[in-house]
Amino acid sequence: MSAKSAVEPLNKNQVSDIFMGKVTSFPSGGSAVPLDQMDTNAVREEFYTKVTGKSAAQVAAYWAKMSFTGKGTPPKEVANSAEIKKQLAANPNTIGYIEKSAVDESVKVLFIAP
Repeated sequence: MSAKSAVEPLNKNQVSDIFMGKVTSFPSGGSAVPLDQMDTNAVREEFYTKVTGKSAAQVAAYWAKMSFTGKGTPPKEVANSAEIKKQLAANPNTIGYIEKSAVDESVKVLFIAP
């Protein structure tokens, strides 16, 4: 999340619900626009396993079904953590995940996966 965002920290279920398309806004209000890393990035597998309990492949299958039935659209994919940070700075409603080593003053951490 952009360092300028007023969104408060989230719990694991809230993060999961945003990335699985179950909710489209933050608990405090405002739309939530999730950003995904490319499926070739190891951080994506780690994120989904820790946050949703599903593998990245299971999440991809879920989104294929949701898209096919018209019940949802998967998060926009971006190339890497640097691109996530760029998108976060451009839109305060975006939420994404990056490696802990990529965190700097430009982002606001809302949740740290265990």
